Amino acid sequence: MISNVSTVAFQGIEAVPVDVQIMVAPGKLGMNIVGLADKAVAESRERVQAALHASGLSLPPKKVTINLAPADLPKEGSHYDLPIALGLMAALGAVPADALAGFVVLGELSLDGCISSVAGVLPAAIAANACGKGLICPEPCGSEAAWAGQNVDILAPRSLIALANHFRGSQVLSRPEPAIRELAGDLPDMADIKGQENAKRALEVAAAGGHNLLMVGPPGSGKSMLAQRLPSILPPLLPKELLEVSMIASIAGELGGGRLSDRRPFRTPHHSASMAALIGGGARAKPGEVSLAHNGVLFLDELPEFTPQVLDSLRQPLESGECVIARANHRVNYPSRIQLVAAMNPCKCGMAGEPGHRCARGDRCRTDYQARISGPLLDRIDLRIEVPSVKASDLIRPAEAESSAGVAARVGTARDIQRQRFEALGLPGITTNAQCGAALVEDIARPDAAGLTLLHDASEKLGFSARAYHRILKVARTLADLDGADQPGRLHLAEAISYRMASERLSRAA
Repeated sequence: MISNVSTVAFQGIEAVPVDVQIMVAPGKLGMNIVGLADKAVAESRERVQAALHASGLSLPPKKVTINLAPADLPKEGSHYDLPIALGLMAALGAVPADALAGFVVLGELSLDGCISSVAGVLPAAIAANACGKGLICPEPCGSEAAWAGQNVDILAPRSLIALANHFRGSQVLSRPEPAIRELAGDLPDMADIKGQENAKRALEVAAAGGHNLLMVGPPGSGKSMLAQRLPSILPPLLPKELLEVSMIASIAGELGGGRLSDRRPFRTPHHSASMAALIGGGARAKPGEVSLAHNGVLFLDELPEFTPQVLDSLRQPLESGECVIARANHRVNYPSRIQLVAAMNPCKCGMAGEPGHRCARGDRCRTDYQARISGPLLDRIDLRIEVPSVKASDLIRPAEAESSAGVAARVGTARDIQRQRFEALGLPGITTNAQCGAALVEDIARPDAAGLTLLHDASEKLGFSARAYHRILKVARTLADLDGADQPGRLHLAEAISYRMASERLSRAA
């Protein structure tokens, strides 16, 4: 007797259909799993047999063959336990085989027959909806699957017995409801920062246009404090962005309790992170910190302390907005449209350029330290600012700084202007100025005559690359959006160039 159950395999955030074919026939007693299964799938026969026994079912003394088709697609993970068990139950008559035909199934089994949570339920639910099928998943993942749409039939049983009772009609499983993650506490507020007006202005510009930002300053000047307050002025995720972010988090197993949040990701990996941890990889090609920060912020503190190879691996994701992980037997793409925010000291001792301080190694201390960052990576950073030490007069003044709410309102208005502009151009996939291409930015950020003259003179004098030229136009367009101007003017170009001049000096050191 042969029974079939549908499940999925994951390639990046894409769920690929897999047909679990189970045959119970006379022959040597045993259970064999074929179809390019990894160790976790091969071990599922022990979990399945124990779970069926705990549920009051026993396998007949026959040969059981389980084929995971297509046979040339690698099968990884423990989510094949539940479809294998249901296929066996259908073959034994414990559940109706025709009832399973309309579902995609995934879940891990405990030895007592309970169904444990697995990663990737949201992409699986979306794939099931695209195929016109329902989804059977573990109870803890039901609220996550419910985000795939109200028209998706979702069953989230706690155990095999509960699922069998549902199909027999003695127990009814209710459809789970989508859940929202309740984030504890408020985000750090911009009002906590005293002084540093130039840095706060640059942070607002970076948030408004999605621009990459590099802060250079001595220890204790507030670089990390500024970066930690960036999420408080960023707008919430749009529905499409929320779905993309949640799918990546689901594949990585980081959707706690299946609850989603519209807060933009903010990832802060340590400078000891490897290339696989940052970009993604490993035996199963999991998403890295760059992909987990998709549609959000990747903050790299102590930037020169990262290894040069790890930093240079960011160049392609920053340019293309995706991480491509190539292996001998497969190739995986993860979206990684991020806003890079980095902080660093000006030199090894950290005090270069500060009044009253002189490095024992002289200028070599600054040059050697800054040369750890390659010029091509710096060329992809739109804003580079100096963050000097905070003065005592700034700390003791009674006046409070502007709160995040006021800054967030201006950022939200500027982002609305950008989104409406790109929608009018027939480009709904672009939401910020930082994402638009070179040809597009020349069209939407064409400066006036005075600004064009200034940009030409600055390019000739400072030797801007083509990428630097277009990124200056993007920043100028964002500055004009913050001011509500239709066209970037000379003042907008001057401010955008000022953010770039320090970066050009650092590039020459690299």
